[in-house]
Amino acid sequence: MRAPPREQVLVPVPAFVAQVEERIGVKFRRPEVLHQAFVHRSYLNEYPSPGLESNERLEFLGDAVLSYVVAERLFRECPQCDEGDLTEWRGYLVRRDSLASFARSLGLGDFLLLGRGEEAAGGRQRAANLASLFEAVVGAIAIDRGLTAARRFIFAAIGSEFDLRGRPTPIDPKSRLQEVVQARWQRAPAYKTVREEGPEHRKQFTVEVQVHGRVLGRGTGFSKQEAERQAAASALALLLQEGEGEEPD
Repeated sequence: MRAPPREQVLVPVPAFVAQVEERIGVKFRRPEVLHQAFVHRSYLNEYPSPGLESNERLEFLGDAVLSYVVAERLFRECPQCDEGDLTEWRGYLVRRDSLASFARSLGLGDFLLLGRGEEAAGGRQRAANLASLFEAVVGAIAIDRGLTAARRFIFAAIGSEFDLRGRPTPIDPKSRLQEVVQARWQRAPAYKTVREEGPEHRKQFTVEVQVHGRVLGRGTGFSKQEAERQAAASALALLLQEGEGEEPD
């Protein structure tokens, strides 16, 4: 059962880390590295502590490690996949919603250290926070125990999702939306970045996708490409709900 944030604040770091180590199956040489992986920036605003950093730098490292490890595994286990297939599968496995699902399966959100405002706003269940947390844990393992340990953790967390036998290659929502929009309205969808926020090394983008000035979907991500994919998926859901529809005004 998840402990309230106030209780987490009072738990000594060694005890906190011991609980997390048991959950993820990795023993750390430097417990403070694992502890940092769970520190959301909102927590620092309310509970500043000398030397304590948010998990954003570890997210940066974990993102790179995940991309490499997943690409390597797919390359080795799917010799029949061409470059396009490998790219689609890697994108599917490291997308925000997939990483958030892996974090939920491990119960990592139980330990996320949040500020009270973020907690009240549902931040513990937010996919973006959970995906970032998963990346930060991967980064922490890589920096403290090395790439081999990080690889083991990733393989265990992703599990059967790596088994591609008999599964069709995921269709990129941007490609699918392009097909639908061109078939219905003989024009291409347009993507527009409407917001950028966060630090330079971990900036979050919000993108809208439009057809003839009408906004069909909006998405967020830690890259413009991910935000565009989210926007395209949102647009596809709207168009499916509307049916064939009429040409946008």
